[in-house]
Amino acid sequence: MSDKLSNSLFTAWGKLTASQWGGRAAFALLAIAVAIMPLFDFPQRAFWVRVVGYAGLYIILGLGLNVVVGFSGLLNLGYAAFYAIGAYTYALLASDFFGLHFSFWLLLPIAAGLAALAGFLLGLPVMRTRGDYLAIVTLGFGEIIRILITNLRGLTNGSQGVIGIDSPMLFGLEIHTGTHFYYLIFVFGLIMIFFTTRLSNSRLGRAWNAIREDEDAAEMTGINTNHYKLLAFSVGAFMGGLGGVIFAAWQGSIFPDNFNLFVSINTLSLIIIGGLGSIPGVVIGSFALIALPDILRQFSDYRQLLFGLLLVIMMTVRPQGFIPSRRLQMELKPENGEIEPEPDEKQTPEVAEAPTGANPS
Repeated sequence: MSDKLSNSLFTAWGKLTASQWGGRAAFALLAIAVAIMPLFDFPQRAFWVRVVGYAGLYIILGLGLNVVVGFSGLLNLGYAAFYAIGAYTYALLASDFFGLHFSFWLLLPIAAGLAALAGFLLGLPVMRTRGDYLAIVTLGFGEIIRILITNLRGLTNGSQGVIGIDSPMLFGLEIHTGTHFYYLIFVFGLIMIFFTTRLSNSRLGRAWNAIREDEDAAEMTGINTNHYKLLAFSVGAFMGGLGGVIFAAWQGSIFPDNFNLFVSINTLSLIIIGGLGSIPGVVIGSFALIALPDILRQFSDYRQLLFGLLLVIMMTVRPQGFIPSRRLQMELKPENGEIEPEPDEKQTPEVAEAPTGANPS
């Protein structure tokens, strides 16, 4: 058994191309650089820790939305709702608001599970909705959740938000500094990258890709599209709720404005810029869209202009994103690099015409 496993592993590693090796090496170097960055003392260290940590939080959100939009092709503009559900679940049960102080590690799966349940319930009535109509429904859902947490003052404290949220404890150590949360986000980001990578390469991921390419064809091949779409909504919402819990614990206070439409737009934009369905693209898109505007704050008069110019140039030169999904590249470009003609464009053998006046028999 061990010999078979080792042989299969060597075979898998042997099939990696030079570009794949280069991509894995670049990702490993980036992970090492991010991991050791807070260990050095340099000017504005706290600022950089917060900027990179915030980008890491959006990596978690982007990976969750990438399951829905990138893997399954379901356009979701209300993703901030699941982020809010996770954050408020933790905030209300780990603060002085209700006098409850449950553990972070206990509430983490509970809050993410409630967000997944909300994603499942959202998916039920929109099973037959596609494209722009699905986007409108999910946009409305996101706004409904934001309005509810603003107006239900007895439950959420309304626009005044929830303050004094408990910090996580790990083996007696209180996680309360920016560096502590930086590493907490780093670890959860790695776990989510591994999780979504395994999902993408699984039977479930292939079913999602089939639905993304052609839902009707996928259903005709025997794929239960409703079942897999509900799974996509639930898995994506779970990861959004997970990010919400970490955000609430990190901030120590949350308000309804933290979960407005721009959160959903930014998360969707980063996976489009990075490359739909691409997990490394989510990482690059998060740093480009979330960290870069903060880095350019020193050019405050021209920051938005420079950022907008970079986006326009990137979308013009490379509209498929920084690191497009390898599977999408294979679907769009044959291995020989040549585009196959359409069936109606293929040449058909010419039929010799019979001489005029000839007897057809």
